[in-house]
Amino acid sequence: MLNQLPKNYDPKEFEKKVYQNWLDKNYFHAEVNEEKEPFTIMLPPPNITGALHLGHALDQTIQDILIRYKRMSGYEALWMPGTDHASIATEVKVVEKVKKEKGISKKELGREKFMDEAWAWRDTYGRRIVEQMQQLGSSCDWERERFTMDEGCNKAVTEVFVRLYEKGLIYRGNRIINWCPDCKTSLSDAEVEHEEKMGNFWHVKYPIKDEDLYIEVATTRPETILGDTAVAVHPEDERYSHLIGKIAVLPFLNREIPIVADTYVDPEFGTGAVKITPAHDPNDFEVGQRHNLPQIRVMNDDATINELGGPYVGMTRYECRKQIVKDLDERGLLVSTKERNHSVGHCYRCHTAVEPLTSEQWFVHMEPLAEPAIKAVKDGSIKIVPERFDKTYFHWLDNIRDWCISRQLWWGHRIPAYYCDDCGHITVQRTVPEICPDCGGTKLRQDEDALDTWFSSALWTFSTLGWPEETPELKYFHPTDVLVTGYDIIFFWVIRMVFSSLEHLEEIPFKHVLIHGLVRDAQGRKMSKSLGNGVDPLQVIDEFGADALRYTLIHGNSPGSDLRFSQEKLESARNFANKLWNATRFVLMNLEEEMPTMEEMAGNLALEDEWILSRMERTRLEVTANLDKFELGLALQKVYEFTWNEYCDWYIEMTKTRLYGDQVEPRQTAQVVLTEVLKGILRLLHPFMPFITEEIWQTLPSAEGSIMVASWPQAREKALKPDMETRMEHLMTAIRNIRNIRAEMNVPHSVKAALQVMAHTEESREVITMGTPYLKSLAGIAEVTFLEKFEEVPELAVSTIIPGAELYIPLAELIDIEKEIQRLEKEKEKALSEIKRVEGKLANEGFLKKAPTKLVEEEKAKKDEFQDMLVTLEKRIEELKA
Repeated sequence: MLNQLPKNYDPKEFEKKVYQNWLDKNYFHAEVNEEKEPFTIMLPPPNITGALHLGHALDQTIQDILIRYKRMSGYEALWMPGTDHASIATEVKVVEKVKKEKGISKKELGREKFMDEAWAWRDTYGRRIVEQMQQLGSSCDWERERFTMDEGCNKAVTEVFVRLYEKGLIYRGNRIINWCPDCKTSLSDAEVEHEEKMGNFWHVKYPIKDEDLYIEVATTRPETILGDTAVAVHPEDERYSHLIGKIAVLPFLNREIPIVADTYVDPEFGTGAVKITPAHDPNDFEVGQRHNLPQIRVMNDDATINELGGPYVGMTRYECRKQIVKDLDERGLLVSTKERNHSVGHCYRCHTAVEPLTSEQWFVHMEPLAEPAIKAVKDGSIKIVPERFDKTYFHWLDNIRDWCISRQLWWGHRIPAYYCDDCGHITVQRTVPEICPDCGGTKLRQDEDALDTWFSSALWTFSTLGWPEETPELKYFHPTDVLVTGYDIIFFWVIRMVFSSLEHLEEIPFKHVLIHGLVRDAQGRKMSKSLGNGVDPLQVIDEFGADALRYTLIHGNSPGSDLRFSQEKLESARNFANKLWNATRFVLMNLEEEMPTMEEMAGNLALEDEWILSRMERTRLEVTANLDKFELGLALQKVYEFTWNEYCDWYIEMTKTRLYGDQVEPRQTAQVVLTEVLKGILRLLHPFMPFITEEIWQTLPSAEGSIMVASWPQAREKALKPDMETRMEHLMTAIRNIRNIRAEMNVPHSVKAALQVMAHTEESREVITMGTPYLKSLAGIAEVTFLEKFEEVPELAVSTIIPGAELYIPLAELIDIEKEIQRLEKEKEKALSEIKRVEGKLANEGFLKKAPTKLVEEEKAKKDEFQDMLVTLEKRIEELKA
């Protein structure tokens, strides 16, 4: 007894079972195998604080498609999974937990106990997202799962820090950094999200010392006036040449500050005079370095004004701003206030406005590291897909600043730097020192700060393969093949991975970077809590199945472009799965216990058999080419069209005559080809929709093992029959057109008609001759005759054309002409009545004034529709009366 599928497609019945079977059989695991070519993808490690969202689902579906495709193509395919410790996000969660459960702060708990709490939190929640990934069908090598703070990754992080420090590429310095007053930690430039906001541009007068003169500056942040140490003008700006070198007096604090000349100033912007606050602006910091200006930091870590702020001490930065503007106005120093749209940096985690300020931090010197990273993309060693994102990559590297890597956090990789309390010497080394190498003192304490999360993530492609040890896995699987990531983290991750691998391994981390866009709602809006338009992928999986979600995320998607997600697309995906399921049930119900092989039936192929096998091979060629170019959306579209339009709608229908007939050989040939093509479809579709393809695969005769380890459909060049495809396309056009004519004329399916053909070429005659059985079974044709001259064409006939031939059906064969004229006249009366009704409505002034615009437009559209219908009806009546 052949296996059968249940009547209804219900993914809940088999998805978990199928995935568990894959795990039990260890199909996801990859090993060093010199007999195979490796293919490696490193999963961008999701944060342990996270839950699976649609962005993750898209990212991981793309990776899973590529890894399944390569696995089936004979590669030793490794998809390395792992999770990220996510310093800031996790610390915030643990701090909240400690506060709620114990009623104490992080500092009150102490570092050691806090770290215990953090590890416990990770053990409880850290793998939640991994379990959710498995519901999506991700075929990662879970035996190799890593964590950015596991022992191996920690060793790699320490090694990199020490090496860069020893080369002078890591240093500690007092520089301008991005500071989050809420998280109370530094942020790198890449961790600052800029938003356009409407603010004010305040024009302020600074008196010139010992003169009855002022210099006018403009600022969006009046609170930073308290930290000004100069005013800068362009050296060639004649308006201010007489003031260069003079002294301005700072309002409120009476601090004397110099007026300096610097080419940084744009004479065309604002007043052409710029207040310089080296401790609170990155550009001003650079000006300050050039002119040896003092740095006066006037804010505390929580962005309140410190003791250097004079009368404003203790105020928040925004309270201070408001008070200073008021005081400037009262003293006659506020010239004007102008509204201005400007970019404001926000913390990427808590979205608090970032405060630029000077701080003693650890930095990576980026210029020497950036140069090889630029070269790797320019010379084609790394290819970014789509290529237009090269510009983003180069723009970031060409304008890169030193990377602030220290964070005022406890959860993370603690900086391996040790301070001697006796002499102040800093020791950076791989192990904890017992004595100070400078003075021999033993009072050593480790730096309190943790490293930026991205410092460890940057090493992900090689730290996970055993580096700094020369492991077989590192030698075999690295460089990796593809990094799949969203365009929103090119800066965060991609660039840092490139320069880290080039610096420490002297090789690229990956050959391709595949960039995808964001998942937006059906209206094209970004999904957010405030809009309430977020979609939980786990709920989607529960309702529609994982395959439908994967299909929806990939169908119509192209590299680098945003994707619109909608209920309609999910329903379309489910419909496709249903179509495939029902087609398989039909095939299985029409198979026999014992069937010949494809090779045995090769000499008995009918027209439609050769056509579908040729189309299968062409689809395989196109889908393979699309996948190799990362055009996943196009690849899926082609599998969909072949499956639905050609296999289900045409080929299955064409085989029914043979399947239900008495002749054994034609029936068996149809059975064998149906099965062979279905197996090909399942293998092409498997990377996209793994669950349904596996469930169906297990029911097919001669399908051995799991589809996961079945080979990708092999090339069959002999199967390509372009002439056969062309002929079949012409026949399908004929059938399609005849069906349309019958539908337009409301001809019942039971009514058969004669078809008369005027063939102008031998090929078109052959097409109709070979296709006669299908014209009879699929187009309601009773018989086919060929005309030799135009005079034989019946006067009252409907016609259609295919290349090389005209096809005629006498009207009398289809309809009772007198009855049809009567029916059409009634339809005409209805159309005229509707036109009159709509015209009356549109002529009513009251309706036009009170009705919503949308309703008025709908009525106008109805009028146009009925007028078009009237024209068609009158034309048809005229034709029948002729």
